[in-house]
Amino acid sequence: MDTKTFKRTLHSSDHYYRKGFGHEAEVTQMLYSEYQSSLIQQLRENGYKLQHGNVTISLAEAFGFCWGVERAIALAYETRQQFPTERIWITNEIIHNPLVNQNVREMQVEFIPVNEQGQKDFSVVTSEDVVILPAFGASIQEMQLLNKIGCKIMDTTCPWVSKVWNSVEKHKKRNYTSIIHGKYNHEETIATSSFADKYLVVLNLQQAQYVCNYILDGGDREEFLAKFAGAYSPGFDPDTDLECIGIANQTTMLKGETEQIGKLFERTLMRKYGPSQINNHFQSFNTICDATQERQDAMFKLVEEKLDLMVVVGGFNSSNTTHLLEISNERGIPSYHIDSAHRIGPGNRIQHKKLHQDLEVVENWLPSGPIVVGITSGASTPDKVVSDVIEKIFDIKAAMGFRQN
Repeated sequence: MDTKTFKRTLHSSDHYYRKGFGHEAEVTQMLYSEYQSSLIQQLRENGYKLQHGNVTISLAEAFGFCWGVERAIALAYETRQQFPTERIWITNEIIHNPLVNQNVREMQVEFIPVNEQGQKDFSVVTSEDVVILPAFGASIQEMQLLNKIGCKIMDTTCPWVSKVWNSVEKHKKRNYTSIIHGKYNHEETIATSSFADKYLVVLNLQQAQYVCNYILDGGDREEFLAKFAGAYSPGFDPDTDLECIGIANQTTMLKGETEQIGKLFERTLMRKYGPSQINNHFQSFNTICDATQERQDAMFKLVEEKLDLMVVVGGFNSSNTTHLLEISNERGIPSYHIDSAHRIGPGNRIQHKKLHQDLEVVENWLPSGPIVVGITSGASTPDKVVSDVIEKIFDIKAAMGFRQN
């Protein structure tokens, strides 16, 4: 499929939009009132530290909304302003944050329904409707379908995601297989893989090592295909499709792991084909999102401090938030991943999500006496949500102090 030509045609059509409609001032005011916080601004101005009673909050120096997320939300809000009476659909969550998605629903933006087989049902969309493509993007097949329907399309895809797509296009041009570091069933990776002719999605360094061992030593083909079921392109053959590869990534993965995976494949192909032939077998571009990198770097800095516990705020299905949790977990800091302040209470209780596990409730999660609490949030988390969490922590500790007195 000539995806580049299709995208060029779509982008030049009169029913496709990826910029605002001139409602910036009104939308900016709406976003500020719904998502910003004076408490968080106070923390920023105070060197990301705040003491209240016997609680010291230490906030990561990079956290919360990134530029791509703010842009996507603003474009969604502008779309409703521009088309006040039209039926508006969205192909997935605009971002991975429950508050933001609820606000989008309240603007009467409807989600494309999903049938019993787990497939989206686009038959509900008419040529008179508007469809928003979320920050993660949409697959090329979905774009083609919407283009055929003739509806208006507002594309809020993050430019960093589009940058990865461009890399995959370059792999395809050289008939390379795209090795995508990501989660094969994540919206962004589904979209990215749709631009490739041949691809294989690897979740982590361990899976990448398995693939590299196969490249060097061969192995059980059926075992390989079973191990990566659902994570490769139709007709993929590990015996022939791993000779020439290009590296791509889901933009929210851990920067260090993406880099390690890229170097591992480069060394592997160098061993197999020799250093002089590496440029004929391996291709890699820097597609690590700046915002993801900044939040991870800030988290690495924060966990060097003496913290009693860490709270990571963000959607439970947010990949970049989960990776922030991994960083504090690796340091052995008691860590709690919550999506909102509603997970805290009543009393000194918290309902949180452990890494790759279900929600669990912990009683007496805040220790008595003076404590230092590290706080960070994923790139889809509004400041207001973080502020509400901090206020809850202050309230619990104040009540504990009152009871002790």
